[in-house]
Amino acid sequence: MQKTQEQKRLMVVVVNGIIMALYLALTILVAPVSSGPIQFRISESLNYLVVFNRKLLWGVLGGVIIYNAFFGFGILDVIFGGGQTLISLGLTAILQNKIKNVKVRLALNTLFFTISMGLIAYMLVPTGGKAFWTTYGTLAASECIIMAVSAPLMYYLDRALDFKNRV
Repeated sequence: MQKTQEQKRLMVVVVNGIIMALYLALTILVAPVSSGPIQFRISESLNYLVVFNRKLLWGVLGGVIIYNAFFGFGILDVIFGGGQTLISLGLTAILQNKIKNVKVRLALNTLFFTISMGLIAYMLVPTGGKAFWTTYGTLAASECIIMAVSAPLMYYLDRALDFKNRV
């Protein structure tokens, strides 16, 4: 049976809602290290979903915004954290059709998120009293580690689940 356009749109909304909930659950699971100058959010691995399917951007972004609003640094974290995520995922989504090699897109996604942690450091410096480069260094390193470790996992999950054709 062929799905209608309305059914397809509804499926995208539902899947993004599930991704949002999963992002929240994974971030809360490691709450002691989910905010601040060192962040090891397991949920950051979900950033790679956009490498495979740009329609999934909104679930990841929504998860970031909701977590930051209620468990992070409030409105500043929503603006800076949400902005950082939107910029990084937006760049990844733009490249989806331009760069065919999935491994290159995974590497670029890691690079986008690692570099853009400067926005989070900029937000944290006035609230935490640490120097910008120290804060940026710890944030970028922790983000790069999580992203580098989860990239192969998401690559093999995509091979099994085919994220592009799920919604």
